[in-house]
Amino acid sequence: QVQLVESGGGSVQSGGSLRVSCAVSGAVYSKYCMAWFRQYPGKEREGVAAIDTEGITTYKHSVKGRFTISQDYTKNTLYLQMTALKPEDTAMYYCAAGFPRFLCGDLTNMGQAANYWGQGTQVTVSS
Repeated sequence: QVQLVESGGGSVQSGGSLRVSCAVSGAVYSKYCMAWFRQYPGKEREGVAAIDTEGITTYKHSVKGRFTISQDYTKNTLYLQMTALKPEDTAMYYCAAGFPRFLCGDLTNMGQAANYWGQGTQVTVSS
């Protein structure tokens, strides 16, 4: 069994920063391509950032340069450091794992292939 638990969401002002975390348990962390998704109310989840087992990262264009995905293998934790936050970043953020390796980084399609999802953590950015 694999369990993903997000934390760190909250409310910040536009231009602020926030780091969300995803604690991973029940599997060998290094074997998974992992990613962060976000979902706006009434919309499908969209890929935000992904990191493969080699540490190669991929970002949605709108967050490039502002968000950083990283892993701490010692703590079995995935992070998404978000800076220069905008109101458009307001969403529920989810971490996911268990992607076929050939899809890792394909932010358009990888969400349909994820085997494991966290419960989500809300990020709200106010003006």
